[in-house]
Amino acid sequence: MSDALPPTTTTVLRTLTVATFVVILNETVLVNALPQLMGSLRIDERAAQWLSTGFMLTLAVVIPTTGWLIRRVGTRSSFRLAMALFLTGTAASALAPTFSLLLLGRVVQASGTAIMMPLLMTTLLTLVPPRARGRVMGNVTLAISVAPALGPAVSGVVLQWLSWRWLFGLVLPIALLVTVVGLRALRVAAVPDPDGPRPRLDAVSVLLTAVGFGSLVYGLAEAGGEGAAGGSSAVVPAPVALAVGAAGLGLFVWRQLVLQRAGEPLLDLRVLRHGQYAVALALTSVAFMALMGVMILLPLYLQQVRGLSVLETGLLLMPGGLTMGLMGPRVGRWFDRVGARPLVLPGALVLLLSLAGLTAATVLGPWWALLVCHVGASVGLALMLTPAFTGGLGSLPRHLYPSGSAMLGTVQQVAAAAGTALSIAVLSWRQTVLAAGGAGHVQALDGGVRAALVVGVVLAVVVVVLATLVRGGPGQGLPGGAGPAGAEDARDEEAPTTEDLGERGRHTPASLG
Repeated sequence: MSDALPPTTTTVLRTLTVATFVVILNETVLVNALPQLMGSLRIDERAAQWLSTGFMLTLAVVIPTTGWLIRRVGTRSSFRLAMALFLTGTAASALAPTFSLLLLGRVVQASGTAIMMPLLMTTLLTLVPPRARGRVMGNVTLAISVAPALGPAVSGVVLQWLSWRWLFGLVLPIALLVTVVGLRALRVAAVPDPDGPRPRLDAVSVLLTAVGFGSLVYGLAEAGGEGAAGGSSAVVPAPVALAVGAAGLGLFVWRQLVLQRAGEPLLDLRVLRHGQYAVALALTSVAFMALMGVMILLPLYLQQVRGLSVLETGLLLMPGGLTMGLMGPRVGRWFDRVGARPLVLPGALVLLLSLAGLTAATVLGPWWALLVCHVGASVGLALMLTPAFTGGLGSLPRHLYPSGSAMLGTVQQVAAAAGTALSIAVLSWRQTVLAAGGAGHVQALDGGVRAALVVGVVLAVVVVVLATLVRGGPGQGLPGGAGPAGAEDARDEEAPTTEDLGERGRHTPASLG
């Protein structure tokens, strides 16, 4: 039987892939522009990092609701809403006269991005038969994985000749064209909407998610500046924000436990009863913290300490990101043959050695040492994330797969935001201490970056420890193969196949910066 897809299906998937590529590109496009933004808007590093942190936090809040949205309004309406939000946020960001309005535009942008990522995967699984799913998923994964890798390079080229506003202005006509073509393609293909009753969204859970995650990351971002030079200018003191965040998350957990008995929870916490899933969740979250911390630090260091231009910075960071994206499909095939542990543990060790080398290179190394270590860290992450994601989901019964996938996406985005905030907090604290001791601006920034990179090394040590807990060889990690909990649930629910989960899990690198 031929694996060729109908032309209308091919058009829909290509259009949605291009749309997802465009919106994901904007997750990292500002990383290289932070120094210019700081000068243009008269803000410091702790304020500038919220342009990335706010984007990721919005993803974390909105992603859990996307399953409800797609089931509620259908595929075409979800696409229309996603692109409308993205276009509105992009236009607002391009025209923003102040930092506050730029941050608001980024939040609106992120709301559209959060809808597009799961929408593409849902549409693919709806239109593509199982026999052709692996081939199609590989092509989609490659495109999505390369998008965040190209963000810093694209911004480097644009900023070499134009202002940061063109990072948004150049995207607008492309996104508008994709919207028009996509709506037409979805109408011609007649993508079916989900069957069954339309679910109800628990607004209280959404509110508690925003309060809990937002307050925790805000408090962490502000903590580094308190106690230095007479205090902090934060609207809400860091201890208060951290306490509110902890209380919000506690209430969120309580709310989900209640809804599990009386209705549909926003996130089903029963996924945490499965040991291998919990290990995968912890490992990928800590790895994301280290990754995003490094991504926010390197452009600042390369431009303000090493004196590289924005173009040179983008080109230096591009090989690492491309390496991670291009390895995604290949690592997925390796996972099908050897399982998670033989890939995750070496990947964790490579990440640790690379981050340690990156820290040393800020003291002694030439520019090419930074390049080699950055590529090494990307290889380590590529070896870890897809196997951990796929093996973790594979330990769940089928009825918990949507909740497990939603929780992975949500917690990873929050971890990435927390990693960004933690790195800037440590940088700010150390920079203030060195400046008070008489160091110049460049010397103080150099010391601050190095201190924050040491935090990344510590996080990598935690990743190595968690990697030793990963289990499962080829075909394992499915219910019944991940411990007693998995075996118990396997009796009640048919397990998803290794091929299905392996192919679905390969989209994980798309959320890497």
